Amino acid sequence: MKDVVALVTGGSRGVGRGIALALLAEGATVHVTGRTRSEAEASLGGKRVGSLEGLELEAANLPGRVVIHHCDHCNDTETERVAEEIRAGSRLDILVNNAWPGYENMVEDGEFTWPRAFWDQPAWRWDAMIGTALRAAFMMSRAVAPMMISAQRGLIVNISFWAAQLYEGNAIYGVAKAAANKMAADFAHDLRPHNVAAVALYPGLVRTEAVLQNAEYFDLSNSESPGFIGHVIAGLWRDPALMSKSGHVLVTAELAAEYDIADVDGYRPVPLTAADFANG
Repeated sequence: MKDVVALVTGGSRGVGRGIALALLAEGATVHVTGRTRSEAEASLGGKRVGSLEGLELEAANLPGRVVIHHCDHCNDTETERVAEEIRAGSRLDILVNNAWPGYENMVEDGEFTWPRAFWDQPAWRWDAMIGTALRAAFMMSRAVAPMMISAQRGLIVNISFWAAQLYEGNAIYGVAKAAANKMAADFAHDLRPHNVAAVALYPGLVRTEAVLQNAEYFDLSNSESPGFIGHVIAGLWRDPALMSKSGHVLVTAELAAEYDIADVDGYRPVPLTAADFANG
């Protein structure tokens, strides 16, 4: 992957950070966006751990090259600025649309508001999931697609989840993920004549910082490391049949089995199906 240039949005923590580090471990040049500059900033106001500064330090000993972009994707101008900076410096092969503020403020005034019925959901949650996360995926894809079209090769990955197809406790979440799937499908239609692929990718349960902090509430027996999905994205990029997968919803563990990719600890996560989630 030493000649590959990727962009991962929302990479200061969680799944995005894991994807970025995995691609760096494979030798790619990885541009990463995020709002949180430093660990000191991350600790303010009860924010979750993880920052661009911390990512940069962790990446220092990896073979790839990380390029940090401080960016708040609720501002289209900042999203477009990142694309312009990448265009000025090189090209872009892979875009991973991961930025996701939808899990913030799940507890408000001591109440866990996430599972409320849709009519009781706070309006800010729609703005976070649709107005920021989904819009950022569209705006960033829109900004970088011409680079991929010019090169006649590229891959856009929308990080999605089973909530697109099943009720996962929050109606807005389901709408956002269903839209991410549809966006990837329609992008794929427009991009196919230019040999550029677009997919929606479902992780399983990922051992992010937030999940590990609440490990007692999760069954981690079939969980995935944050880096697992990044190595699978690398496998997808190398797949000579990539264009045949364009427009589809893909499951990380299924692709890993196809590409013979194990997780960082050697475990091979079992691919889950819609029935697994429907049955709890």
